[in-house]
Amino acid sequence: MRDIRFLLRPEYANSRALIIGIDNYKHVSPLSYAVSDAEEVKQVLETELGFPPENTIYLTNENATKQVILKEFIALTDYTTLDERVFVFFAGHGHTRTGFRGEVGYLVPYDGHMNDHSTLIRWDELTRNADLVRAKHMLFIMDACYGGLALVRNLQPGSARFLKDMMLRYSRQVLTAGKADEVVADSGGPLPNHSVFTGHLIEGMRGAAETPEGIITASALMAYVYQKVANDKDSHQTPHYGHFEGDGDFILRMPTLRESQEQEHDTDELIVIPYPEPDELRLSAHEKFQTVKSLIGNEAATIQLHDFVIEELRHFLADTADDRFPLQQVFSNEELLDRISRYEKSAWDLCGLVASITYWARTSHKVILQKVIARSTDRLDEEAGLHIWLALRYYPIILEVYSSGVAAVDGGRYDCLKEILYTKIPATKFHNQERYFAEVVTTGINKIAESEAFKRVPDHERYYMPLNEYIYKLLQPMLDDILFIGKSYERSFDEFEILFALVVADIRKQKQLSVWGPIGRFGWKEQNYTEPPFSKLIAEARQEQNRWPPLLAGLFGGDYERFLAIVDDFVKILRQRSYW
Repeated sequence: MRDIRFLLRPEYANSRALIIGIDNYKHVSPLSYAVSDAEEVKQVLETELGFPPENTIYLTNENATKQVILKEFIALTDYTTLDERVFVFFAGHGHTRTGFRGEVGYLVPYDGHMNDHSTLIRWDELTRNADLVRAKHMLFIMDACYGGLALVRNLQPGSARFLKDMMLRYSRQVLTAGKADEVVADSGGPLPNHSVFTGHLIEGMRGAAETPEGIITASALMAYVYQKVANDKDSHQTPHYGHFEGDGDFILRMPTLRESQEQEHDTDELIVIPYPEPDELRLSAHEKFQTVKSLIGNEAATIQLHDFVIEELRHFLADTADDRFPLQQVFSNEELLDRISRYEKSAWDLCGLVASITYWARTSHKVILQKVIARSTDRLDEEAGLHIWLALRYYPIILEVYSSGVAAVDGGRYDCLKEILYTKIPATKFHNQERYFAEVVTTGINKIAESEAFKRVPDHERYYMPLNEYIYKLLQPMLDDILFIGKSYERSFDEFEILFALVVADIRKQKQLSVWGPIGRFGWKEQNYTEPPFSKLIAEARQEQNRWPPLLAGLFGGDYERFLAIVDDFVKILRQRSYW
């Protein structure tokens, strides 16, 4: 059989919908907002998402009998073609029955009897018949609770997919309002006259679930609804979602894809799919740190270490997504402090894991380190928004480089420090050249300095380097718990900041740019300490020359003369700084 991808086009030839809403049942207690839910979903599909009204089958109350629903669903097998999308929405009662092989889920039509299962519609009857519908993409959304969903896969946190490629892959996806043992809230949602589930669904379809590129995928919509419903104060339900067949993705809105069709060459957009918090309980930070240490210590566990850390990276990317930190939100100092705290919470565990790997890494672990560093920057492309919120997006990776950098210096792992600072970050549509991680972090430090974000943190308005002073205090407890770093912490912190600044200055000089590097706490100390850390470190380098450990590890190209040239230029910058 020929692969279906070679028969499809990266667009939809047509869009169809089957919309069902039942308030008034013949034999079952009534609902209040199922019909209004169905009506609003229908309107959004037709007026905002490009579904032709003539292609929508709309069934409510007495018209939504079992016979009619199944007839209209089976009719889809007669007139749909391969390059179509089919949206199926049901708002009404759901029912679950437990059999020998597990739970069996049912939809309750207008004429259904709860005690007569022959009058209900088995969920797997729809999934089996979905095989006969030729449309490449089908999305089932059920504002009802029931069990028995056999989901074969779901995207993981932070997953990235090519948009056009998703259009060339078959998919069958489903989102339900809740599971078998939960009661659907028929009111109290974010929109008047709508259920909690469908209220959030409608908001997601209208744009709340779109990516920064303006794209709405089924996976992103499901992630948005899951997160909102599971955390809604009026909800006691947890949506159930995923693929039950295929690995494509139903696209609800795709402006950039339409634009790309006009190009003479092939273009595709790699987008990161939003992801909700997982159902299962996650390990504590301490448990994660202990796990990664044990994996590092086992020479045969490199693959397990990779998978363990990448799982945390996926959660980091999901937790720091723009939908959780809206860029257009009005500024307030309370919101600023809340964002700083939430960014720290999102990045904390990953910072600890990266610090652990940096300190104890085997040669085979350095590839993992670079992969984590590179992928951590996935969400940093330029977007429209408030300057201070755009700047603060860099804060998590700044914490990451400081955690790993201090660990590297304290453990004498300058080889790992080199891998981190010189990790190459791929070009993006806003940065058309490959950059080093040190350069990306420096961009963030500069943006945060310009925004004066950390000048607004209580008791930091008087500091010359408020971000650096804040991070200095913030990271010490974690690094001491992991590495037992003790009183050497300040020395390691200062040395990292010095090496980081000099590496950035060296990179700029190699690119024939003006020599400059981010000056940390060591800058003030240079003018106010009897034995300032910068001068002390340079003296050590002059004494050891080519035997100096940072040079032996490959920093500054391993070239002592090149290092001295950078130091001479940087000393001039330090002398020009005024701290009065």
